[in-house]
Parts: sequence; C-alpha cells; structure tokens
Amino acid sequence: MRDVRRYPGARIFTALFFVWLYLPILVVIAYSFNENRLASVWTGFSWRWYESALQNRALLDAVKISLTVASIATAIATTVALMAALVLVRGRDVKLRRLSETVVNLPLLLPEIVLAVAVLILFSQIGLQNGLLKLVIAHSAFCIPFAFLPIRARLQGMEADFEEAAQDLYASPWVTFRRVTLPLIAPGVFAGAMLAFVISMDDFITSNLLNSGGSTTLPVYIFGLIKQGTTPELNAISTLIVLGSLILATTALVLTFRNPDRA
Repeated sequence: MRDVRRYPGARIFTALFFVWLYLPILVVIAYSFNENRLASVWTGFSWRWYESALQNRALLDAVKISLTVASIATAIATTVALMAALVLVRGRDVKLRRLSETVVNLPLLLPEIVLAVAVLILFSQIGLQNGLLKLVIAHSAFCIPFAFLPIRARLQGMEADFEEAAQDLYASPWVTFRRVTLPLIAPGVFAGAMLAFVISMDDFITSNLLNSGGSTTLPVYIFGLIKQGTTPELNAISTLIVLGSLILATTALVLTFRNPDRA
C-alpha cells in the first residue's frame, strides 16, 4: 500500500487543514490577554479579563450548574449505556436486538432540536418545574448513545473466553462482571463517560429551550454575553474551557498509556 504522505500536495494540504482548524482557537487565546475592552483591538497585555471572569458570580454559577448537570447526566448515561451494551452484546437469545440498538441510538439519529422540543412538551404536560432536574433528565437521555458506542465497541472486541473461564471456576455473574469484564472494558467505559460529559457540557440547544431561573448553563450564559457584545472576558472564558478540555484529554491519554494491556 502506498504511503499517503507521498501523494503530491498531501503535506501542504494537511498543514493548511490544521492551520484552518486551530488558528481561530489560538486567536481567541491570544486576545484573551488583551487590555482593551474591544476584543478585536490589541492595546497591550493584561490579566484583567481573567480576574473579571473569575470574579463574575453569574459566570461561576453557570459553570457550577453545567458541571453539576454534566456529572449527574454522565453517571446516569454511562450506567444505562453499560447495562444496554452488556445485554445487547453478551446477552443470548435477545429478541428484537436490532430494534433495541436503534432505540438506544435514537438521539443520534434525530436532530437535537426535535428531541429538545419533545422533552420540553413532555415536561410541560407533566408539570415539571424544577429547572435543574429537567436539564439532568434531558442531558441523560441524549448522552446515552455517546456513552453506549465506545462501550459496545470495547465489548465486541473482547473475547468471551475470560468470562467463560471465570464461570468455569464457579464465579457468580456479579463476581465475573466485577473482577473480569469491567476491568477489561474500563477504557471503553471511561471513554464513553468522558464523551458524555463533554457533550453535556457543550450542549446549547436543549439547555437553551429548558432554561429557567437558576438553571442557566455555561453555553447559554456565553450566548447571552455574545448578544450583549463581545469583550475579552468572553475570550478568557473560552480559554479556560480549552484548558479544562486539554486537562481531561491529557488525563485520558495518561490513563491509557499507564494501562497498555487494557488499551
């Protein structure tokens, strides 16, 4: 097979692709240190917008709500996805297997606005008023397929010999799962949980439709700042989000490389 790097223009195209992808992010980071109130006019280096962002009570409340919703939704979605993957991959004589997989992955097949409107109507019909609870339920629902896919892929790539050997040694199904299956699929579970967490933190459409007093998430708050006018404070917030994402990605890579036998 011919090395793709030897094709004419491949290196230049790749370089241009990464410049196009990451240059806007670098510009946002650079202008987060701008002293001027106008985000696009550079007048000098300053930390003032980071101080302003970290002292902004509304911003900190939005971050707290986003982290709370994302953490709870991730725990629920990952648990449901793990159980669904175990049944659909390891289960025997499961009726309507394909239909069940379609139902689990349905939030991926539907436009998010459709799902958001559906849950909004549902909550309105049942009279649910708690904004935080509405966000947790909605985020848990659309995060399930994002957690399900990595877990299912990990289970499908794992031979059943280890589980059968544990059962031959009189291990109960729970002991087999806890001591054999779960450690082997842990990277997939972690990847699914991290993906669900990021999707929840990043969600805007559903959070905006379900937004009520005291339940404003970070993306909705940032959208409100943009409508009021862009300042370097928004750049500082975005830079802190990028930093948090890099920490999560680095943690995932470190855990993967420290457990090469499970990768």
